[in-house]
Amino acid sequence: MSHHHDRYAYRPIVERPVYDWPGGRRLAIYLGVNHEVFRFGEGLGAQLAPAQGEPDVLNYAWRDYGNRVGAWRLFDLFDRLELRTTALLNAEVLDLCPGLAEACRDRGDEIAAHGASNAQAQGEMGRRGEAAMIARVTERLAALGVTPTGWLGPWISESERTPDLLARHGYRYVLDWAHDDQPTRLSTRHGGLLSIPYSQEINDIPAIVARHQEAETFAAMIRAAVAQLLSECDRRPLVLGIALHPYIMGQPHRTPALARVLTELREADDPRIWWTTAGAIAAHVEANDLAA
Repeated sequence: MSHHHDRYAYRPIVERPVYDWPGGRRLAIYLGVNHEVFRFGEGLGAQLAPAQGEPDVLNYAWRDYGNRVGAWRLFDLFDRLELRTTALLNAEVLDLCPGLAEACRDRGDEIAAHGASNAQAQGEMGRRGEAAMIARVTERLAALGVTPTGWLGPWISESERTPDLLARHGYRYVLDWAHDDQPTRLSTRHGGLLSIPYSQEINDIPAIVARHQEAETFAAMIRAAVAQLLSECDRRPLVLGIALHPYIMGQPHRTPALARVLTELREADDPRIWWTTAGAIAAHVEANDLAA
C-alpha cells in the first residue's frame, strides 16, 4: 500500500530553474481574502469563544460581522493602497450577502472559488456530492461575469479525488497545498493543475484564532516573512500569499496593524516585489511553462 499522494515528486527548491516574475521582479505577493458564509444553528465555523450549544448566536454573528462591516473596512484600506486582491468566495455569498461579491468584482479583484459555504469541510463529501458542488459553485460564480480558474477548499479540506475533479471542471490552480514557496504542478487524471502557495502561517485564522496571537504579532509575522523572502529572492523567484478573513482582520482594533504593515511595504516600493493576484501568478507560470 502506497503512503504517498502521487500528486507531485520531491524536488528541493535549490535544484529548480531560476526565472523572473513580470518586469524582472522576484517576489510575488498577493492578498487572499476569504469571503465566507456559514449556517445558522449547525455546521462548522471558527469560534471566538466556546459555543454554548446551537444556535450559536455569539460565534455566528461574530463571523457575519466580516460580511456586513469588516469586508467594507478592508476594501477602504485596499483602495487607499491601490491593491487588488484574490477574492476567495463561497458561492452562497451571492445569495446571502447581495452586493458583496459584486463589490469584489467591481473593484478589480480576482474572483476565485472557495466552495459553496464554510459550514462543511469539502473532504467530507461523497464523490457525487463533491463533483456536483464544484460544478454548482463554478456556475454560480460565473454569474459575476467571469469564470473562476482558482480554487480554495473550505477548511483546506480535500478528498483523494479533489485535484482530479478540479482539473476536470476547468480549474487552473488550487491553493490548498501549503508545501512550497513556488508554484508547483500537481498530477491529475485530467492533466496538470498548478498549486499556488497559500500560507497557513501568514494567515489570520491560525495566528489569531488558533494561537491566540493579536494583530500586532500578525503584522510582525508579515514583516518578517517579506524580509526573509526578499533576502532569498536574488537566488530564486518566490511567492507569498497573505491570507485574510474580514471577520478577523476587519475588526476595528485589528485593521490598523494590517494597514501599517501594508502601507510600509507599499511605500518602500521595492522593485523586487510584484503585487499581484494568485490567478496572475498562475497565468504567468502557465504561459511560460515555469512550474516544477
